[in-house]
Amino acid sequence: MKKIKVGILGATGMVGVEYVDFLINHPWFKISTLSGKKSVGRKYGEAVKALSNVPREVGDLEVIDPDPRKFDADLVFSSLPSEAAREVEREFIDHGFPVISEASAYRMEKDVPLIIPEVNPEHLELIRNQKKNSGGFIVTTPNCTAVGLVLSLKPVLEYYGIKKVVVATYQAITGAGFPGVPSYSILGNVIPYIKKEEEKVSEETKKILGRFNGSSIEYASFPVEASCARVPTIDGHLEAVYVETEREVHLDEAVEIFRRFRGEPQKLSLPTAPREPIIVTEIEDRPQPRLDVDAGSVPGMSIVVGRVRRGESNNVLKYFVLSHNRIRGAAGTAILTAELLTAKGYIG
Repeated sequence: MKKIKVGILGATGMVGVEYVDFLINHPWFKISTLSGKKSVGRKYGEAVKALSNVPREVGDLEVIDPDPRKFDADLVFSSLPSEAAREVEREFIDHGFPVISEASAYRMEKDVPLIIPEVNPEHLELIRNQKKNSGGFIVTTPNCTAVGLVLSLKPVLEYYGIKKVVVATYQAITGAGFPGVPSYSILGNVIPYIKKEEEKVSEETKKILGRFNGSSIEYASFPVEASCARVPTIDGHLEAVYVETEREVHLDEAVEIFRRFRGEPQKLSLPTAPREPIIVTEIEDRPQPRLDVDAGSVPGMSIVVGRVRRGESNNVLKYFVLSHNRIRGAAGTAILTAELLTAKGYIG
């Protein structure tokens, strides 16, 4: 198989570095172009030396403008800030590029898939409407907090049905990007507000778990009530989840549906797919970010569910879920999405 050339928008940021680490030895993809904003004209290794030990294969690549006319690529990953993404990503789409973006700029557009590969691969059919114009298209991945929540809710929805979700999140400082949250604000502290985070978690969850009717997405109808806080951990978003279900919950059965859950990436044995997308721990004080954030056969790509228990009502399931915000919540899901697109013939 000839390797697909990929370019990265926002390659010099914290998540851009994660893309490079994931892609450097990828069996299907080869990094061909790296772009940034303040580092244009510099060697990539020099531009990101404060963030990463740069693989020698890309250290001497020149960082270029985010200009589609200069990109030598078959596929573009975007880790741009949302403000920049709306304009820049549109330029790439109009020039015929497939774009996989983790920015929020296009997530909620009606004809744009918002994808977690194990959860809603059928939503990729929306691409066909986009390609009628330039041939380019965009697929988005969710907010880093929504990824762990939705992946854990998928088997619950399939088996029990869902009437309501309440979630409280404890989010790591790297979720704010680099340089993140000022140390004086976060050390020894918890900040119970993250701008627009609760709205994103609610709306994105309902879109991803919605039904594709052949032309559009019918959003899930259950409410999602989120309360989001920033805590002084480095990596890993921990979430306390309360789910009201349509059917009665049996605890051993619920644990087993988490453990058995597999999606299309596992069935297709995609390179970045973890063998177990959901790992269940029965240790009473886990999952913990320090101990469990890199769990799984592909470190950081599995979510970890623990403290699974039934509520006072027979139709309530409660648990904690942990996900790696920079890997499963960002670069890893985007790359897994690209693999799924390739396997399905949308790219290559």
